[in-house]
Amino acid sequence: MGDLNVRLVSSQKQLNEFTRHLLKDVHALERMLEEEWFNEDPIHIGAEQEICLVDHHFKPSPSALQVLDEVGYENFTTELAKFNIEANLDPHELKGSCFSDMQSQLEGHLQTLEKALEGKGLNYVLTGILPTIRKFDMELDNLTPLKRYDSLIKAINRMRGNSHELRINGMDELIITQDSAMLESCNTSFQVHLQVKPSEYVDKYNLAQVLAAPVLAIACNSPLLFGKRLWAETRVALFQQSIDTRKAGEHIRDRSPRVFFGNCWLENSISEMYKEDIARFRAMMMTDYEKDVLKMMDDGITPKLRALMIHNSTVYRWNRPCYGVSPNGKPHLRIENRVLPAGPTPIDEMANAAFWIGLMNGFQDEFKDVTQLIEFDEARDNFLSAARDGLNTDFTWFNGQKVDVCELIRKELIPIARQGLERSNVSKSDIDKYLDVIEGRNEMRQTGTQWVLNSHSKLAKQTTREEISVALTSSMIENQRKGIPVHQWKLADLDSIEGWNPHSLLVEEFMTTDVFTVHPNDIPEFVADILDWRNIKYVPIEDDKGILKGLVTFKIMLNYFSKKANNNGKEDVTARDLMIKNPITIHPEASITEALKLMKANKTDCLPVVKKNKLIGLITEGDFLRITASLLNRIEKNELLSK
Repeated sequence: MGDLNVRLVSSQKQLNEFTRHLLKDVHALERMLEEEWFNEDPIHIGAEQEICLVDHHFKPSPSALQVLDEVGYENFTTELAKFNIEANLDPHELKGSCFSDMQSQLEGHLQTLEKALEGKGLNYVLTGILPTIRKFDMELDNLTPLKRYDSLIKAINRMRGNSHELRINGMDELIITQDSAMLESCNTSFQVHLQVKPSEYVDKYNLAQVLAAPVLAIACNSPLLFGKRLWAETRVALFQQSIDTRKAGEHIRDRSPRVFFGNCWLENSISEMYKEDIARFRAMMMTDYEKDVLKMMDDGITPKLRALMIHNSTVYRWNRPCYGVSPNGKPHLRIENRVLPAGPTPIDEMANAAFWIGLMNGFQDEFKDVTQLIEFDEARDNFLSAARDGLNTDFTWFNGQKVDVCELIRKELIPIARQGLERSNVSKSDIDKYLDVIEGRNEMRQTGTQWVLNSHSKLAKQTTREEISVALTSSMIENQRKGIPVHQWKLADLDSIEGWNPHSLLVEEFMTTDVFTVHPNDIPEFVADILDWRNIKYVPIEDDKGILKGLVTFKIMLNYFSKKANNNGKEDVTARDLMIKNPITIHPEASITEALKLMKANKTDCLPVVKKNKLIGLITEGDFLRITASLLNRIEKNELLSK
C-alpha cells in the first residue's frame, strides 16, 4: 500500500464512485494486454526489506518516525507499526552479479540505518517475527499515525467487528482475542519481485504457486509468537487471521480470507485475478483517481491504474499480481513473492531470492505447464504443510509422488535453480555463492526456524521465558552483523545478552500464565488437592467468565483443616467462604519494580495479574527468585571474564 493518499470508503456514494474507476482500470489493463503495451525485455528483479527496531533491552521500539527523519525517506518508508520500517531496493536487471549487487545495496541501507541508530540505544533486527514482541505492543498507540494505516484498521474493524479471536496450534497453543488488525505488524518479510512477460504470465504465476511450498520450507524463520512455539512459519497463520474480515455465520458457506493462497489455477491472464478479487472482496479504501484512463490511453499515456492498485493492496495473495509503470513510461507486470520472511541475514535472504527466481526460470525448460502434473489443492496443501512443519514434512509432488522436502530440494530443485540462473546469464560466482547457502542449509537442516527452536530447547533448561526471548534476539543481532548464514550459526546462549537488565521487565513478561484455578462453589478438599498436586501456595478463584473473585492460600487451607479437625469447622463450606476477597492485584503492563513495591507494601508474596477484571496470570516470590538467580549468574560470569 505504497500510495500515501489513501482514505476510508465511508459512504455508498464513495463506494460506487470507486467501483466505477476500478472497473475502468480493469478494462484499461485488458486493452493494454491486447494492444501489447508492456515492457518485455530486459527482465528486472527487486525487493522490499521489512525491519524491526528494538531498544537496548531488545524490545520493540516505537521510534520509526524519528529514525526515518534521521535516515531520510528516499530508501526507507513507514510500516503499520511504529517499531517497523521498510527499506526499498532498486530494480536490477536479471543478469551478471545482480544478486550480489542487490545484497550490497541492502547492506548499504542497513549500514546507513545502523549509523542513525548509534547513540540512541536502538538496534535493528531482521526476523520474521521478533521473539521479544509482546501482546501489549499491539495496542493502537503503536499504530503509525498516517491516514492510510488508520483507514486500514478502521475498515477491517468495520467489516468484522472490534473483537476477533486468534487461534494457532503448534508445539504450543496460542488463543487470544485481538481488538484490531495491529497483530499483523508482528510480521516482517522480505518481498521479492520478478518481472514477467505478459505472454508467460499464466504459466509463471501457476509455477510460483507450486514453488511456494519448497521455497518457504527452506526459508522459514518465524516459529515463535508471544513466547509460544507455533508453526515453522507462524507468519502464514498470523497474517491470515490478523486481517481476516470474515464473520462466522450459521451456514456452511465458502468465503476466502483477504490473505490467501488462491482457489484455482490461473487460466488466461493476470486480469482474472484482479476480477476475482474485486468480486470477492469489497473495497475498503479509496484514493484520488486518474480522470479517464481510457482517454489517457487514446492520447498514448500509460495510466497508473490507481484504483486497481489500491484495491490490490488490500488483498494479500501470497503470490501477488503486480502492475507498474517503468521509468521509460511503459507498463510492466510482476509477481511479488510474499512468502519469504525477513532474515536471518542479508545473504540468507538473497539466497532465498536467487533460489526462487532460478526455479521460476529453470522450470521453463523442464516443464512448461505444471498444472498438468500436480493438482491445485495439492500445491495449496503443500504450502500449508511447509508453513506448519518446515523441512520436517513430505509433499505431494508431480504425478502424485510423495517426496521428502529435503530430498526434493537436494536432488531436483537446486539443479533446476542453477540451470534457471545460468539461463538468465547470472554470473557463476553469484550462482555458486547463493545456491551453496541453500544447499548448506538443506544439508544441515538448519533454517532460521530450526535454529530458534533448538536454541529455545537449550535455553529452557537454564532460564526463564523472558530471558529466552532476549537471548534469541541478542544472538540474532550478533550473527546478522557478522553476516554468517543461518546454517552456520551456533545456538543462542545467555552470554550473548549484553546491556539487558531485568528491572525493565513488565509484569506480562515474567508472570506465570499456566495458572490453576478453582470456582467459588468448589469444595475445600478440591482446593487443597490442587495445592498439593501442583506443589503451589496459591489458587486464584474465578467465575465461568474468567473474572477474578478471590485468592486462596496454602496457609488459609491449613487453618481451615486445623479447625475442622478440632470440630470447629463449618459444614458445607466452599472456596467462596475461605477466599481472600478483593485481593491485591496488578496490571500486566506494570513494571517489575512496581510489582515488587506493591508486594512489599502489602506484605504479600503473590499478586494475581488482572486485565479488564479477568485473571490472565500470577506472579509470586518464586518468579522474582528465578530472575534474581539468573541475573546473579550473569554478573558472576561477567566478573570471571573480566579477570
